[in-house]
Amino acid sequence: MRAWSFSTDSYPRAERSDAWREAMSRLGLPVEGLSELEPASTSVVCLTSPLGIEFALVNAGAQTISGRLTNQPAAVWMAVLLDGQAAVVSDDLAEDLTVGDIAFGPTGQAAALRLSTRCRLMFVRAPRVALNHRLVAPRALRVGRLRGEGGVKHILSGLLRSTADSLEDLTVDQLRPVELALAEFLGLCLLEAGEERGAAWPTDARSAHLQRLRQTIETLLPDPNLTIRRVADEEGVSPRYVQKLFEGVEETFSHYLRTRRLERCRNDLASPQFARLSISEICFRWGFNGSAHFSRAFRDQYGCSPRDFRRSVRDEERVAA
Repeated sequence: MRAWSFSTDSYPRAERSDAWREAMSRLGLPVEGLSELEPASTSVVCLTSPLGIEFALVNAGAQTISGRLTNQPAAVWMAVLLDGQAAVVSDDLAEDLTVGDIAFGPTGQAAALRLSTRCRLMFVRAPRVALNHRLVAPRALRVGRLRGEGGVKHILSGLLRSTADSLEDLTVDQLRPVELALAEFLGLCLLEAGEERGAAWPTDARSAHLQRLRQTIETLLPDPNLTIRRVADEEGVSPRYVQKLFEGVEETFSHYLRTRRLERCRNDLASPQFARLSISEICFRWGFNGSAHFSRAFRDQYGCSPRDFRRSVRDEERVAA
């Protein structure tokens, strides 16, 4: 688990604005509207989990966080307002946030968070690889707001706020269940948000069933003999019905299964937690029958071998350290 922190208190006042912009760029959050003469004291505490989910606690004065960093990998971002007054703005959205509300959106879409007072926020950036199996139609995701007032959204807001309060003291083992719960609750909240905004993505009974099927598949990924019939039997439906559910989102069962296994292997190859496992052990861990087949599939998916990918991640970590 990678961790870092930053505070402008250690910089001369004349250098604080540039230092803050650099720190926020590291989070993929360009800023504007800073006071050059009397920049407010600002700080960041950031942890990156084994799955690659970034948790950042930000204390900052009035400013606008906006723009797009085009070199950022595909991800979903969230920002829960802990203290202060702010608003989320995009091409088709302009809403004030109250404490406990969550702004969200995909990286690559233009959006802005306007902090009108001094604010404390918890930013989370989750790679699509960690979330796509929980989202019914990830390509249809738009910038939006989740009210933290009740139901599942209140639980997600509470999870993020509690994580923010304990962020500096969390260990890898303690953060792991937070990752898993985050993916589950976010998927449910975004499904509800789609319904409230006029079905920005499919929200009918079939889509809800597809969501459950994906969760079932996720629990069975390590089984090398997993078949569409096994998944259908688990859900009490026919294999043909499972095929139709995937066809409805322009996908197939076999392609989805292979993609999820590759994504899980890629996460483990990048995680320090599994650094002692061999590449073969990792591929068998997620249901591949042979290391040679796995290596070919990994290269087809990601453009490099598993060995080269793991080496590049370790090189990046050494440079960052």
